[in-house]
Amino acid sequence: MKSEGKEQIGAGYRVGKLTVAEKTDLRRQRYTVWRCKCDCGGEILLDTRALQRRTVRDCGCGSKVRPGQKDLTGRRFGKLVCVEPTEERGPGGGVVWRCKCDCGNECLAVSTQLTGGYKKSCGCLGHPPLKDWAGKRFGTLEVLSYAGKRDGSHYWHCRCLCGCGRELDVAQSALQSGHTKGCKALDRNAVDDLVGRRFASLTVTAYAGRRDGQHYWRCRCDCGGETEVSQANLQSGHTKSCGCLRRESYRDNLKLVDGTSVTMIENRMKAPIKSNTSGYNGVYRNRKSGQWAAQITFKGKTYYLGSFPSLQEAVKARKKGEEMYDEFLAWYYGLAPAQAAPARDRNESK
Repeated sequence: MKSEGKEQIGAGYRVGKLTVAEKTDLRRQRYTVWRCKCDCGGEILLDTRALQRRTVRDCGCGSKVRPGQKDLTGRRFGKLVCVEPTEERGPGGGVVWRCKCDCGNECLAVSTQLTGGYKKSCGCLGHPPLKDWAGKRFGTLEVLSYAGKRDGSHYWHCRCLCGCGRELDVAQSALQSGHTKGCKALDRNAVDDLVGRRFASLTVTAYAGRRDGQHYWRCRCDCGGETEVSQANLQSGHTKSCGCLRRESYRDNLKLVDGTSVTMIENRMKAPIKSNTSGYNGVYRNRKSGQWAAQITFKGKTYYLGSFPSLQEAVKARKKGEEMYDEFLAWYYGLAPAQAAPARDRNESK
C-alpha cells in the first residue's frame, strides 16, 4: 500500500496548535481527511496534503489565513513584510496581502506578485524615484505628507494656502513640472448649478458627485426613469434621455408589425447571418445524419422544411418557404405578392 505523502500522518501528529485526533471516512481529492483538535478547544477537518504542507496551524482562532492558503505572515519580500491577508483577490484569484514597507508606508500586494519577485516595495524602489517633499511649497500648495502610489505615479497630500483651506492629493509629476500650483488648477471642469434645468427629455434633480474627473447629475426622464449623467454629456447634448429614446429609435428601425420585424426579414433574405456556416439562412447540416436540413422562422415560430441529401435541395426548400416572407412584405408595402421582392430590393437600395 502506497503512502499518501512524504510524512506518515496519524493520531497524535501535531502541526502548530493542531493535534490529529482521528481519521474520518471522508476524502478530498483522494486524500484522507483527519479530525484535528486545536489547543483552544476547537476542531477542524484537514486532509493529509494540508497537514503535510503545514499551511494550516490552528482552527482559525488565531490565524487569518484560510485552509489551503499559503501563510505569508511575517515573511519578507524585498522591502516588504507581510502583515495579514485581506478579503480581496487579485486578477488571477491570488490573495491580496497588507504589507509594511521599510520606508514606513503600507501597501497591498497579491501573493503571486510577492512570491514571483514582481513586488518588492510600496513603490519607493520604482520609477520615478520618490522625493522627500514633506513641508515643501509649490505655488500655493504646501506638501503635508506622502499619499501613496497610484497607477504608476507618486501622490502627495497637500494643503492650499490661497485661503480656501482645501486639502487634496496631487501627483508628484504635476508638482515637479509646475502643472499644478494651486487647488484651482484642478477645477477647470467646474461644477455648475444644473438642478431644475432641462436637457431634452431629462430634468436635473440633484448633484450626484464627482467620478473620474467629471461631475455627475441625477436626472429624471420624461418616461419616468432615472439615471445619472455627466455634466459634459448633458451640456453637449450627447445624452438626451435615460435610454428610452434610443430604444424607441431601435424599435422604429426594426419596423415591428405584430412582433415581427420587417427590417430583419429583409436583411435575412439579403445576406446570411454571421453565425451561419452553410452560406444560406435557415440551411444547416445535421451532424448525426449527414443530411442538409432547411427551416424558417416567422412570427416567433420555427417551421421545419425537411432534410435533403444535397445542399441545393435544402436551399430550394428554404426558398420555397420564404414565400411566406414575400406575402408578408407584400401586405406591409401594400403591393401584390409578385411585386413584393422588387419593391423590397428598391427599398434596400435607398
